[in-house]
Amino acid sequence: MNQIEANQAVLGIDALDSEGSGDQYLTFMMAGEEYGVDILRVQEIKGWDKVTTVPNTPDYIKGVMNLRGTIVPIVDLRLRFGLEAVEYGAITVVIVLRVEQEARSRIMGVVVDAVSDVYSVPVDSIKPPPDFGGAIDTEFLKGLATLEEKLVVLLDIDKLLNAEQLGKVGQVASQPTEVSPPPPSMPTEPTVSTEH
Repeated sequence: MNQIEANQAVLGIDALDSEGSGDQYLTFMMAGEEYGVDILRVQEIKGWDKVTTVPNTPDYIKGVMNLRGTIVPIVDLRLRFGLEAVEYGAITVVIVLRVEQEARSRIMGVVVDAVSDVYSVPVDSIKPPPDFGGAIDTEFLKGLATLEEKLVVLLDIDKLLNAEQLGKVGQVASQPTEVSPPPPSMPTEPTVSTEH
């Protein structure tokens, strides 16, 4: 069983049917709205934990965390979407995602209000995002789906978590941490130079 299958088992997610009639999405809440990401991109779901801040980054980048030897940038999706900031609580979670960019994978985390559910979404039921005439950037929206009589915004995480837009923090995503070598040992006795 690989990591994705293990995560799916923990989340109670059924394997996709062999006909590929739909994709499964992990949904989460933010500011009272429900959003979804492709379940195959979800690596892990964690409770909120303190992160190391990185200077000179946008306010929506909360910092980085060390996840089993991998540096993972953490993005607050509320702030990334221009929503009001809230204090993190007991149900605040970080969804760790695999992001594909420039022929390589990066691991990044997103802070959301709460995880909701997992839905199977038939491909033909996903509607394109509305055209706002350039007033609103919808590039990172995969589409909209009606699930159990509620509208869910499906996100394209590759575009949403674009390393170029995230700056320096996006560049360190998925880099293993390096242990600094110990400093050179100091001589135990002073050395005296005989040169004049």
